[in-house]
Amino acid sequence: MAVTEPAPAAPPAAYEGILRRQAMRESAARTYARSLPIVPVRARGLTIEGADGRRYLDCLSGAGTLALGHNHPVVLEAIKKVLDSGAPLHVLDLATPVKDAFTTELFGTLPREFADNARIQFCGPAGTDAVEAAFKLVRAATGRSGLLAFTGAYHGMTAGALAASGGAEDVRVTRLPFPQEYRCPFGVGGERGASIAARWTETVLDDPKSGTPTPAGMILEPVQGEGGVNPAPDSWLRRMRDITASRSIPLIADEVQTGVGRTGTFWAVEHSGVIPDVMVLSKAIGGSLPLAVIVYRSELDTWQPGAHAGTFRGNQLAMAAGTATLAYVRENRLAERAGALGARMLASLRALAVDHPCIGDVRGRGLMIGVELVNPEAAPMDGGNAAPPDPALALAVQQECLRRGLIVELGGRHSTVVRLLPPLTLTDEQATAVIDRLADAMAAAEHSPHRRTATGSIR
Repeated sequence: MAVTEPAPAAPPAAYEGILRRQAMRESAARTYARSLPIVPVRARGLTIEGADGRRYLDCLSGAGTLALGHNHPVVLEAIKKVLDSGAPLHVLDLATPVKDAFTTELFGTLPREFADNARIQFCGPAGTDAVEAAFKLVRAATGRSGLLAFTGAYHGMTAGALAASGGAEDVRVTRLPFPQEYRCPFGVGGERGASIAARWTETVLDDPKSGTPTPAGMILEPVQGEGGVNPAPDSWLRRMRDITASRSIPLIADEVQTGVGRTGTFWAVEHSGVIPDVMVLSKAIGGSLPLAVIVYRSELDTWQPGAHAGTFRGNQLAMAAGTATLAYVRENRLAERAGALGARMLASLRALAVDHPCIGDVRGRGLMIGVELVNPEAAPMDGGNAAPPDPALALAVQQECLRRGLIVELGGRHSTVVRLLPPLTLTDEQATAVIDRLADAMAAAEHSPHRRTATGSIR
């Protein structure tokens, strides 16, 4: 299963035909395929090769799924071992040696105080399925129905997860302010802004006229990903833990994208020392294959048999790949590596702002990095210090990156944050290449016809 031979370049008509048929046949809801019109045929580590023979540095990594990059040897070997063993690939929720090994390895990576009194529920294959399971769990355990979530959040695309996300329209969830440094909702930023946000949360819960009865749970991301790479201040996270614990409100940590070493610790909550009541895990835990679970305090395990089920919660290949990935990250201290390398990349990107005033902010944690692009010629928004976002420029930067063989994603409220999610196996040389290509793309985009003027019009 090893990748050894380079893929032959397909004739232009062949891969262009594939893209054309995709546009004709697939849903209008497709996303990545619109901004990344490539046809991947082979991949290894950071590199993807398209059907046209071009090579790309992949800083999307399956939206953070590929902790070890594409087709890592330990992952391929784990999958091959299961396939060659004759073991059943579909087992519902039956016990298997593969599942036992995965659960044992996963629990070994969790904070000890949490793991020693935890239960695990295998969910449907996507992170949003685990989010739904977490909501269902805390509602059953508390007998309450409401939920607390935060502005800018993203928890998935199923109905309940969408209702708790920042773009919800049919709101059935109480929305609380998420602290930000660059675009602080209170206009002050820093510890002061985080403190005000925490105080607002307390007021909503304690004011009998707030219109918010005691909820079934609170869900938050230690670093908001799709929301624009906004790290939660550690002090604020600890306040959220204190606020929820003192009011018997289960705290749900959505670690779908932040987990498995991405932010510089194995789980992002470890930066603050917070022990949540529920952890929602997916993406990297499956080693590139679909797998999602929730892990939670045993006291919440009030479900009756069959209260939560799913046909595809026994993905043996994903569990094997996940075990190999978790073990490799742990044994090779890739979380610490991500923290150190990510800090250097953040410093390099901040240095670029000297020559690129369109960089409004650079932020992130570990190898979860965001660069917010703005229109520096326009007046700051709402009398603050943050310049208006520049969606057209961000899109131009993404397109220029692709032309230079660099795959990046856009996020944030106006899709103006260039997001970098490289694999944890990223080398120093590769990190330099990523920064160099991004800098070149930014310079080209700044002088492109897409650059906005100070009035907001497009030249």
